[in-house]
Amino acid sequence: MSPADGRGRRAAAEPKAKRGGGDPAHPPAAPKKTGAAAKTTTAVASNLASPSVKMTIASSYSDAREVQRVIREAVERADYDADSQFAIKLSLEEAIINAIKHGNKLDPAKHVHVEWSVTPEAAEIIIEDEGPGFDRQSVPDPTDDSNLQKLTGRGILLIETYMNTVEWSKGGRRVRLVRKNAARGRGVA
Repeated sequence: MSPADGRGRRAAAEPKAKRGGGDPAHPPAAPKKTGAAAKTTTAVASNLASPSVKMTIASSYSDAREVQRVIREAVERADYDADSQFAIKLSLEEAIINAIKHGNKLDPAKHVHVEWSVTPEAAEIIIEDEGPGFDRQSVPDPTDDSNLQKLTGRGILLIETYMNTVEWSKGGRRVRLVRKNAARGRGVA
């Protein structure tokens, strides 16, 4: 696992019962700000179907863990099934680490902008870095025989496998991830 996975643990001072239920009409409290560059705002975004939360973080793994925690908790409150929770956790981690490591090149002067909306039906997450971007089609296929022994290069494959929709834009600096709540599709609310 990468250094930013958070290991799925809940902060001891924040038990589940005190964070509220899965009622989408009562959004969670504003996320805790971390690092000198962390900024959080709540707004209605034109590209998201419902009210969203925005957070700008420094290019640091500790700030990445915090935004991941906040999004994972929103997904839990919305009663996502275990497979969808895993898919979102894994894809979110990979996308944010890619933005920090490959996009911003760990430059502390650059930031990662994260915007998300979680409803009982779907989670939509947009991650944008301040790096030079990349051409998605030029990324080597990690399942090709010549790449099987490499220790890196599987993040994009995992993201594109686990999310229902993945859209790259702004020259590869921005990725939009959508995962539908599979529990809603089975009649489980």
